[in-house]
Amino acid sequence: MATSEAVPGPAAVRRRSLLRPLAFTATLAVVLGLLFGVPWWSLVMAGNDWPIAVRVTGTVFFAVALVAFPVTMFLGHARRADWAARTGDTILGAVWILFVWAIAGDLLRLALLAGGVDDPVRSRVAAGFTAVVALGLGVWGYREAMRVPRVRRVEVRIPRLGPGLDGLKIVQLTDTHYGPIDRVAWSKGVTEVVNSLGADIVAHTGDIADGTVGQRTEQAAPLGDIRAGMARVYVTGNHEYFGEAQGWLDHMQALGWEPLHNRHIVVERGGDRLVVAGVDDRTAAGTGLEGHRADHALALEGADRDLPVLLLAHQPKQIDAAVRFDIDLQISGHTHGGQMWPFHYLVRLDQPVVQGLTRHGARTQLYTSRGTGFWGPPFRIFAPPEITVLTLRPGVA
Repeated sequence: MATSEAVPGPAAVRRRSLLRPLAFTATLAVVLGLLFGVPWWSLVMAGNDWPIAVRVTGTVFFAVALVAFPVTMFLGHARRADWAARTGDTILGAVWILFVWAIAGDLLRLALLAGGVDDPVRSRVAAGFTAVVALGLGVWGYREAMRVPRVRRVEVRIPRLGPGLDGLKIVQLTDTHYGPIDRVAWSKGVTEVVNSLGADIVAHTGDIADGTVGQRTEQAAPLGDIRAGMARVYVTGNHEYFGEAQGWLDHMQALGWEPLHNRHIVVERGGDRLVVAGVDDRTAAGTGLEGHRADHALALEGADRDLPVLLLAHQPKQIDAAVRFDIDLQISGHTHGGQMWPFHYLVRLDQPVVQGLTRHGARTQLYTSRGTGFWGPPFRIFAPPEITVLTLRPGVA
């Protein structure tokens, strides 16, 4: 007797369509309640016994921030209003710092309780600890995010690399995220540092900007002044697909870069050659943009399979495909090294690597940069930005 699965009726479909936004709204309310509620309780209420004026002022402050946050994030990132994006992103960063260190302050409160310290002294000491640490890390984290990154040097040994390419120098930029904060001077500073490094290849591994080419032309302009002995290459990140990915590919080509849109080039020195390939971000296929998807077979089509391969792919989790295609070295970004401690623990749930050089399979190595810029909150805490110099050497690591 043939059987078939029951097809949901119109009423069931309507219930599901109603439940999904309700579940999303409930989840968002819980997350926002914790993010703003934990520091409010720890700093303003708890057992602090502050004067009523302090408690009222503190409560109003957190309430205004709680209301302003989703409004400015919507206006800033859905409607592309830069002033709102700057405000919402800053609130997000500040409340994350306060949330993390309010929890640390609460642990301190428990330790003081175990030590016999009574309220309100116990809670005031914990609140003071949270306020001082959060303020100090906020100021320091802002300076870390806004400064031109330091250079990070990494040596990578590749068994198939010919002796003519020994010492080949690759400078990696990634996650520049030109956005609502005007960073033209920062972009010029990055270019100056890169040009001082004597790169053979300069690679940008995506997330070039948040916004369209028209919005971010001035910030991206210094990329046209970057110098490389052999090639300047670029692939898309996921953020290009929030704006205009093809527009950024075309613009980078106009600036003199090689967009590796599922394609490769070959560089040669001293009689030895290296395939430099690139694939689109893994999210590209889901955008519906014609011709955009991560296609390793297309990127390597026609390449000599006996040659070593350097692959640009925005996300570390694209490493599984790189292993299947016997890639020697994939360079990626995307993670920002977590950007704001301890967010890297959440990043690790989504990506196989947060930062650094790692091995995958018998042949493939992966280098994951902490990123050159930042996304959203203008803070970097225990995850410094970097301009990476990868020096290739023949031989086994």
